[in-house]
Amino acid sequence: AKMATVSLGFNIDSPRWDQSTFVGRLKHFFNITDPRTVLVPEEELDQAKALVEGCRAGLVPPGSSQEQLLYAKKLYDSAFHPDSGEKMNLVGRMSFQVPGGMAITGCMLQFYRTVPAVVFWQWVNQSFNAFVNYTNRNAASPISLRQIGVAYVTATGAALATAVGLNLYTKRAPPLLARWVPFAAVAAANCVNIPMMRQQEIINGITVTDENNNELGRSRRAAVKGISQVVVSRITMAAPGMIILPIIMERLEKFTFMQRIRVLHGPLQVLLCGGFLLFMVPAACALFPQRCSLALADLEPELRDSIMAKHGDKVPYVYFNKGL
Repeated sequence: AKMATVSLGFNIDSPRWDQSTFVGRLKHFFNITDPRTVLVPEEELDQAKALVEGCRAGLVPPGSSQEQLLYAKKLYDSAFHPDSGEKMNLVGRMSFQVPGGMAITGCMLQFYRTVPAVVFWQWVNQSFNAFVNYTNRNAASPISLRQIGVAYVTATGAALATAVGLNLYTKRAPPLLARWVPFAAVAAANCVNIPMMRQQEIINGITVTDENNNELGRSRRAAVKGISQVVVSRITMAAPGMIILPIIMERLEKFTFMQRIRVLHGPLQVLLCGGFLLFMVPAACALFPQRCSLALADLEPELRDSIMAKHGDKVPYVYFNKGL
């Protein structure tokens, strides 16, 4: 097939889909959370970054097609931080959420009956979450190793307290309730882990800009809004698999053939979790715009007054990266 040529006015950073709609954002995140990108060699990722940066500078290699540039941008978005442009660690990339999340979630759902198993898999999950949350923070707000450690220990403690407490509480409850304990623990930990890991943003505020990306100052309220949306997204990401899958397994395990292949229950749950996450990772990321906005009237009074003094009523909204 003949490849499209690059137009003179081609902007590689211009979204391919309308980011003001859920469907547009869903297509965007299906593109950049594609789990196949985790298999791309580091050298190819570096080449994609060089191509994207060259295109931004107007230096498109002769013979480059639009498809090649868009694929390079896909690789760039999947592996490099949107704020700093630095390559993200593999485990923390959103494109690793499906392979990493399906293995851990499947094991949490399978090994929920004993306290040692609950403790181990909740610890593994929170370690994974710590990598993801740190990797996808707003890079303009640095966090110290001590703060990372406190966030990690606090979130792991919250998850373990919830999981072990509910595990003991549901010993006499219907079996299905016990299967839902891992989701309760994950939800509780997300409410602690993400704000703690990104506490510097809440303390010092994050950079907000006008619609043309001109910096206007730092806002704590913007940080709270962005982090709150990320918490909701992460819980939504886990919910369908961790709520619906236990119901499916509860019914399947009543069949004779399932009782004969108990050794395969774990791998089956891992695969089914992968099916849920394949759709839910981009869907949850797409719930809210990546470039978040906040009305001028909702900013801190001092920042609002500063913006109005410089720009009058020309800046009704401020914008910021909410992180993932």
